[in-house]
Amino acid sequence: MAGLTLSEQARAELEETFRSTEDRRLAERCQAVLMAARGRNPQDIAVDVAAGVRTVFWWLKLYREGGLAALRIHWGPGRRSLIPEAHAELLKQWVRTGPLECGVPRANWTYATLAQHYTRQQHVEVSETCMRDFCHRHGIRPYRPTYRFLKADPARQAKAAEDIAALKRGPPSASSSC
Repeated sequence: MAGLTLSEQARAELEETFRSTEDRRLAERCQAVLMAARGRNPQDIAVDVAAGVRTVFWWLKLYREGGLAALRIHWGPGRRSLIPEAHAELLKQWVRTGPLECGVPRANWTYATLAQHYTRQQHVEVSETCMRDFCHRHGIRPYRPTYRFLKADPARQAKAAEDIAALKRGPPSASSSC
């Protein structure tokens, strides 16, 4: 496995990727290939990058066969979402109308209540995490604070200010000395 030679273009490409990537694992792989090109043996490289010797041999083999693209980590597609992509508009509509219009006695949606409502309506059990991931992917923000609706109505603003003042006054706290 010794005797890895790199062209100037390949060396520059590896060095640039090593310096600029945020993926620590890709940086380690590039560093190992650069060390091998400088004549370091795989055992020493493995110690320097805190990897196994077989792993370093594997990285070098990958680089020889496919270049820098082969060193990149390729993730599998993962599990298919339980919520079909076509239901994004349905969820957006639910969020726009609010939970009260959908028959949920809440002031605002949360991912958990949105997942429960979706389960009741579509008969597909989804978790809060699944709903949150789906909403993030489609730009759906379920939480709609009510204070933004108070900005336009002066009467509501005055009522809200009174409510807040009443909460601040509250009953006097009892003091005890023990």
